[in-house]
Amino acid sequence: MKTGQASPGQPAGGVPIVALSGVGKRFNEGLPNEARVLRGIDLTVGAGEFASLIGPSGSGKSTLLNLLGLLDRPSEGEYRLKGVPTGTASDDERTRARLDTLGFVFQFHHLLPEFSALENVMLPGLMRDGAFTPAIRANARELLSAVGLSDAADKRPGELSGGMQQRVAIARALALAPDLVLADEPTGNLDTHSADEAFALLRRFNRERGCAFIVVTHDPRLAARCDRVIELRDGMIERDGPVAPTPGTAGADAWTKPAK
Repeated sequence: MKTGQASPGQPAGGVPIVALSGVGKRFNEGLPNEARVLRGIDLTVGAGEFASLIGPSGSGKSTLLNLLGLLDRPSEGEYRLKGVPTGTASDDERTRARLDTLGFVFQFHHLLPEFSALENVMLPGLMRDGAFTPAIRANARELLSAVGLSDAADKRPGELSGGMQQRVAIARALALAPDLVLADEPTGNLDTHSADEAFALLRRFNRERGCAFIVVTHDPRLAARCDRVIELRDGMIERDGPVAPTPGTAGADAWTKPAK
């Protein structure tokens, strides 16, 4: 955790980027096969935090990430993004909030195969401004350089390795300088070396650019390298606290509960 931050999600000053209060999510509401996936989630994430989101399959991680990314709406409770309630926001307002505030990195990079690496990184700017402007192009080139792919700017995804494609996806997620990046198993399809490189990039951008990260991972090595671990189980937050590495301790169990 950063110096002066009292507890996870509670920045020393300013409004949290994410504030969930009593958030729940049900699917097939009112039907015999109704499924309650999230139950009473209270969660805040402050500026510049780097948190992992862990839990067994079916615990609600992807559902929670979709809610945080404004890709779905909660069944109950309130979600404030940078202090602004999102519950009654229109689809256009939610799309604009995603462009202005959020970045996304997925397990499957979802690069457009007919576009070059540079053009893929420029896409968020195109969505925001409606054109590939010189400023958008210059920013994309800078980001590709930052992820070590200056020489691959004109190559299409099919010409790049899996690790290189994920680096392009990371650059794309940062194209509009988001306050928060949501990363869903960003290293899940990579070998150990490429996974470590991709994760190191996320950490570097967190330090250098100050954007917050929530990283869903099943890899205990990576969870233990985050500043904070949030664990879901049966749709509820079972534990939430800073990672506290100790000699002989590894994996997602390397954490401590925040002081009360």
